Amino acid sequence: MAANTQPEKVRSRRVSAWMTDNVIYIVLLALLLVIIIKEPAFVSIVNFRNILAQASTRVIIALGVGGILITGGTDLSPGRMVGMTAVVSASLMQATDYAYRMYPHLTQLPVILPVLLCAGIGAAFGLINGVAVATFKVPPFIATLAMMVIVYGLTSIYFDRPPYGAQPVGGLDRAFTTYAQGSIFSGKLSIPYLVLFAIVTSVVIWVVWNKTRLGKNMYAIGGNTEAAVVSGVNVVRTLLIIYTLAGALYGFAGTLEAARTGSATNNTGNMYELDAIAAAVVGGVSLSGGIGTVPGIVTGVLIFQVINYGLAFISVNPYVQYIVKGLIIITAVAIDMRKYTKKK
Repeated sequence: MAANTQPEKVRSRRVSAWMTDNVIYIVLLALLLVIIIKEPAFVSIVNFRNILAQASTRVIIALGVGGILITGGTDLSPGRMVGMTAVVSASLMQATDYAYRMYPHLTQLPVILPVLLCAGIGAAFGLINGVAVATFKVPPFIATLAMMVIVYGLTSIYFDRPPYGAQPVGGLDRAFTTYAQGSIFSGKLSIPYLVLFAIVTSVVIWVVWNKTRLGKNMYAIGGNTEAAVVSGVNVVRTLLIIYTLAGALYGFAGTLEAARTGSATNNTGNMYELDAIAAAVVGGVSLSGGIGTVPGIVTGVLIFQVINYGLAFISVNPYVQYIVKGLIIITAVAIDMRKYTKKK
């Protein structure tokens, strides 16, 4: 009798552990089923394409955040960096015949110039984050929180410039908006450029994380910093590169966000960092460091975006959406911490 119950107890523990580890996916799937049952029209090619387009900039941001999380750090500044680079790129790419141009005498620039400039701006602020964390040993939470506030202040000063003051930077050149709003093919089979940008970025980051020494060092630092140092890993240099790379991704995402929405303000990108962190954790990135994959992060972003889009599609109160998002974040982090505790 005892011999028969032992395997049953083992199976029961395994089922219980599997349910606990995957409860976030079960809850999200249940929520998705509720959305589909309430509004079957949600399942359509048009909605799927819209979700992919909206998720694309979030994927790029989350990949930047994900690398920092894997090192055992965190970053609260992505949203404000996205806002800064969105405003800067939009101000440089207003149509020449727009009456309220920030730079009335600026000739029309090729799209690649503001994109490279904003990626460089993001990289510069990311490098400053890295210096604060790696060189001056400021806790990542504090360093990036300070950067979030600083960047917002700088963006607001730039945005609130005379003679037009704090009004949305609009009237963007068609070439710039097409950069994000355009698509290849046409009709139901069209693929937004945004999706292609997200795919290419994901592939590049996957290669960096999995096929380069930088990626191996990143995981080593997140797994055990002391052991990484003993193994000869240059922790300071690795962290500087990871934070700089993340900043460049935020800058790139900012230009995409400005082009996608057709305008920008100093509040563009607000709270994007929380979505990115939550999506990364849902996708399997550990807040304790050392664990995380590109496919997992992309999956986490898509799950979050499907839920966000679905709740809006069935007209759920926006304030209720915040509550749902908060509960998802708490659940995902609680599960992550439970896994970490079990390992210890």
